Amino acid sequence: MPLAFEPYPDQVKVWPKDGRHVLAQFDADSIVVYQAYSPAIGRYAIEHGRFGGAFSFERMSWIKPNFLWMMYRSGWGTKENQEIALALRLRRTFFESLLAEAAPSTWDRDLFATSEEWSRAVGRSAVRLQWDPDHHPSGAKLDRRALQLGLRGRVLEAFGTTKLLEVIDLSEFVAQQRERLAARGTSALTTPRERLYTLTDPAIAARLRLADPPHGTNQ
Repeated sequence: MPLAFEPYPDQVKVWPKDGRHVLAQFDADSIVVYQAYSPAIGRYAIEHGRFGGAFSFERMSWIKPNFLWMMYRSGWGTKENQEIALALRLRRTFFESLLAEAAPSTWDRDLFATSEEWSRAVGRSAVRLQWDPDHHPSGAKLDRRALQLGLRGRVLEAFGTTKLLEVIDLSEFVAQQRERLAARGTSALTTPRERLYTLTDPAIAARLRLADPPHGTNQ
């Protein structure tokens, strides 16, 4: 299924201004996450539809469902070893299983009574969860929080092989939009269409302390 795109000025009108939210492109069965890699890793994934070659399954790898957060992290594809921008389509069931297993990357006192209890949870889990400031296309921090997930071990291997539905090369698109942004600002910018993602399990949403959708937000 091809990615859908939309002018950034139209999208920002319906995105929440603050709070913890999962902004993503998704359909009834799948969700898209992003990552940027070196040419060797990225081109292998594009050619084979999975990860391998120079990609290490022994390290932790971080994925983001928010395109602009990925652009901030990769410098719009200009940072070394982040030149190849990929959109990676996963099943929603797998994505939500990651959220269900995830342990926060820092001690959350509302979830764990002691730092030792949190450390044990981190040791048991193959998924890290982190909320970071979301970013304007210029790189400026926003009040809204964006999600990223760190995967390791068995979960990373599943993500990179059997659970990966589609690998989409966005490198040329990113370069085009980088030039538009530099020349004409955000009024000329197009990004992958993203809306608020609603988890199927309210208990997971509560544990993540997701903010309520703003009144009148389009899904």
